[in-house]
Amino acid sequence: SGKALHYSSTRSSIAQPWVYWDVHTTRAFAEWQHSFANDWKSTLTLTAMEHREDTDMFYVYGNSGSATGFTGLASNYKDKTRELDGDISFSGPFTLGGREHQLTFGANVARSRTQETSLYGSSSYDTDVSLQDALNGVIPKPTYNIANAADTSNYTDRQKSVYAGTRLSLTDDLHLIIGARMLSADSDGENYGSARDVSIHGKVTPYAGVVYDLTEQYSLYASYTEIFNPQYYLNTQGKVIDPLQGKSYEAGIKGHLLDNKLDVSAAVFHTRQDNVATYAGFNPALGGYLYDGMSYKSDGIELEASGELAPGLQISGGYTYVYITDADNDRGRKFIPRNALTSSMTYKLPMAPKVKVGGSLKWQSKIENDDAPAANQAAYALVGLMASYDIDAHWSTQLNLDNLTNRKYLQSVRYGQSNYGDPRNVTASVSWKF
Repeated sequence: SGKALHYSSTRSSIAQPWVYWDVHTTRAFAEWQHSFANDWKSTLTLTAMEHREDTDMFYVYGNSGSATGFTGLASNYKDKTRELDGDISFSGPFTLGGREHQLTFGANVARSRTQETSLYGSSSYDTDVSLQDALNGVIPKPTYNIANAADTSNYTDRQKSVYAGTRLSLTDDLHLIIGARMLSADSDGENYGSARDVSIHGKVTPYAGVVYDLTEQYSLYASYTEIFNPQYYLNTQGKVIDPLQGKSYEAGIKGHLLDNKLDVSAAVFHTRQDNVATYAGFNPALGGYLYDGMSYKSDGIELEASGELAPGLQISGGYTYVYITDADNDRGRKFIPRNALTSSMTYKLPMAPKVKVGGSLKWQSKIENDDAPAANQAAYALVGLMASYDIDAHWSTQLNLDNLTNRKYLQSVRYGQSNYGDPRNVTASVSWKF
């Protein structure tokens, strides 16, 4: 019917007893630094990562054509990704025009190999379902069958880049920052039955910025950045969509107050992006989830503050306003809140310096989607409280109370379904530092 469902966010869930989502990530890295004469240094970093996922999921979709009004669908998904990344950089000062400047340059090489099996829509369970049965957790576990190559992926992504940037001290108060990156990327393999064919060679993306120190506490700045990111989503023809491209402009003021203990900033920004991957539907014959490349513009402001406001009192907060329009100058991507506010504070008790208490507030304005029937989530705020105790130099314990008011809200309205956010909950933890 297009109407929102209302059920308990604390006692009900469509997650069946047999569903799970196991995630295992292993990372290892090594870093080597060498210092040269005249304050120059080089840094070599090597990183290896393996990421595995294994999941059984269950979904419920509204379906006006079914006898119950709902369709249940199960999915099994397995993924293994291995990544290798190497980066070498050189940085240091140089003299030009009687003034000292800074220079950084380097190169990066990355390679990842991914193997996936997704049986979304390929289970023995794809039929009308009673919502009450789903909420009661009595849906039986299905069986799966790999019917064709569209259920699997096996591909390799590679990227190589070189980069350079410099900070030029034009005067004692005026600094110019310029730089660029040149990227080459390629992919090969199969992505759910479609060729993962990406080939980019020698794409240069520059950036520039200027900083003017008004006083010892305040600085004005402006920046320009070009955007270029390869994408691997499939379009409605089953082909990989073009890279994300765009330009971003930002200007603002930054300050360091209270003997540099408190940082504050204010900025305005304008961004234009083309080929933004926008969900366009699901078609197993073309590789599953499909996307169109759309153009969007965003304009907004950002306000931030963080640091020590008073002895023992740490604060952090920010406000963002963003207005996004599409190629027709209509408001777009309305699932992103136009207004968002975050704030947190912690305070060490003077009479008990090992004890710290604090609170947090997160607020966002209304969000909605563009689908029919439309879904929306009204503006809401989440309040949290915390307390911690330092047992000694290594051990500490912390208690968190999240969603103090037990606010019921949808996490997102971007797609055809959503889940309620976590209800009021308490978390206790013990940490050891070494």
